Amino acid sequence: MLEETLCDLFRMAVETHKRPNAFREYREDRWVDVSADTYAEDVAAVGEALVERGFEPGDRVALLAENRYFWAVADMASLARGGVVVPIYPTLTAAQVGEILEDSGAKWIFTSSGEQAEKVLEIGALLKDIGAIVVFDEFEAANPALVSMGDLMASGREKLAANGVPPLETIHPTKPEDLATIIYTSGTTGRPKGVMLSHSNIVSNVRAALDIFDITGQDACLSFLPLSHVFERMAGYYTMLYQGVSIAYARAIETVAEDALTIRPTILIGVPRFFEKFHARVMDAIEQAPPLRKKLFRWAESVGCEVAERQHADLPISRSLQFKRNLAGALVFRKLKARIGGRARFFVSGGAALRPDINLFFHGVGIPIFEGYGLTETSPVITANTQTHCRIGSVGKPIPGVEVKIAADGEILTRGPNVMSGYYNKDDETAAVFRSDWFCTGDIGHIDEDGYLFITDRKKDLFVTAAGKNVAPLPIEQALKRSRFVGEAMLIGDGRRFLSAIIVPDFIVLEATAKAEGITFENFAELVTHAAVKSLYDSEVAAVNDDLANYETIKKFVVLSEEWTIPDGALTPTLKVKRRIIEERHADLIDALYAE
Repeated sequence: MLEETLCDLFRMAVETHKRPNAFREYREDRWVDVSADTYAEDVAAVGEALVERGFEPGDRVALLAENRYFWAVADMASLARGGVVVPIYPTLTAAQVGEILEDSGAKWIFTSSGEQAEKVLEIGALLKDIGAIVVFDEFEAANPALVSMGDLMASGREKLAANGVPPLETIHPTKPEDLATIIYTSGTTGRPKGVMLSHSNIVSNVRAALDIFDITGQDACLSFLPLSHVFERMAGYYTMLYQGVSIAYARAIETVAEDALTIRPTILIGVPRFFEKFHARVMDAIEQAPPLRKKLFRWAESVGCEVAERQHADLPISRSLQFKRNLAGALVFRKLKARIGGRARFFVSGGAALRPDINLFFHGVGIPIFEGYGLTETSPVITANTQTHCRIGSVGKPIPGVEVKIAADGEILTRGPNVMSGYYNKDDETAAVFRSDWFCTGDIGHIDEDGYLFITDRKKDLFVTAAGKNVAPLPIEQALKRSRFVGEAMLIGDGRRFLSAIIVPDFIVLEATAKAEGITFENFAELVTHAAVKSLYDSEVAAVNDDLANYETIKKFVVLSEEWTIPDGALTPTLKVKRRIIEERHADLIDALYAE
């Protein structure tokens, strides 16, 4: 049978992969395993309870929750009864949640906790057509619209038992072209739009991913990127479920390293900032290490990178170099791998550009990162590097069934079975992103002679200075972030006389360095204004400027005393900088940089 819908994937996964730890979740101070059979029973029970309360095919189901097992249950229960899932980032405010609920016409809401339920209840008048607000956790509230997931599941099980219906026979007949989800883009420059993806859109991406990646039922995946984002949902959930991979949900992004020691994942799906932070912590630890250990690490790093470079250039590796690589693995890389459980086979990165030096480092260590590219509108993957075709610095080749071409102005265009049908309730915006049957990505790039795609920048982010010079900010921002003292960086300069930058320090590294140098400070605001710290960042920026054309150089910069985070609205859920928000928030600082 050819699986054409997400319901087909679910059925096949449950029937084929009788895995006792299909899902793993931390509950009440311990890791709990959930079998594939239990998952099927829970999905059927929730679906049955919804139908009993009036659920109909086509109903919108909002899902406002952090990653956890019940997220997967609520999602598949809705899909299996013909519903349309509307995932919502739990970091959004009540007002933002309200906009999505109103625009999507959600009738059912699943939410994870009292805090999230309170956001929903704040919306008030918008909830008049809500069938139920299902809360995953236990709660104390008299609102009749609220129901606990436990009670909902229990009533569904009772009804199924009374009727003697097996779990998989409750699946509603669904067509490949049926709408599966409306995903509201996180938006780095404007208001979110609802992307409409069908069952076949997402299934085509799942099948293509499994055509190009070696994933088996022996693998284990640690999930920590938000399931509200299509990348984690497609790659870290549907693909893993379909292939029988054990999915473990990290307690939080801050606990990923600790959770990995227990879960020992073989596959990990992340975004560039996660890998950059991991690399930064390793480099910082080496900087603090004794001279002999530091020298050993630097030797192993150079050997690993040389091997990786030769492998990607299809050059031979001598016996001497291979011997050195094996020795480096035993003395250094084995310990690095142990920090993430010791079983990692490969990582997958998406959502933003990954620095080539970071990628080369992980390839050298022996845990390759395969960088891909895509958008919510493309379900999401368009291109990817793989175990058989990989070129560091590129985002790989088009996945099976997908076409890519470059427009005259450098914009990347694509078409294939993964491309959305359009933006919900936004016909004009939909028409604006299509040229005939080609989808306009909004990204600028080029394809090399071997078919690898390279991303230059976002079309909307390109600068034109007051002198008429075109500047792509992304490569310069990446160069700044190569410094161990830089956590985030954003370039300013559109329509300006010169380029400037806003820099967010890596506060862990900066604080440790300051203490080692005997610098005293009461808080970070005092630290970043210290003469020695100013001098340090002057040097870091100057080093970047050395490799730039004169019109690209950073003439002025400001170092902030606070981080940019997802909760404060500065970063998207996939850790990309929201340029418009930053420019508005720091307008006074920016104006001061350009004051005469």
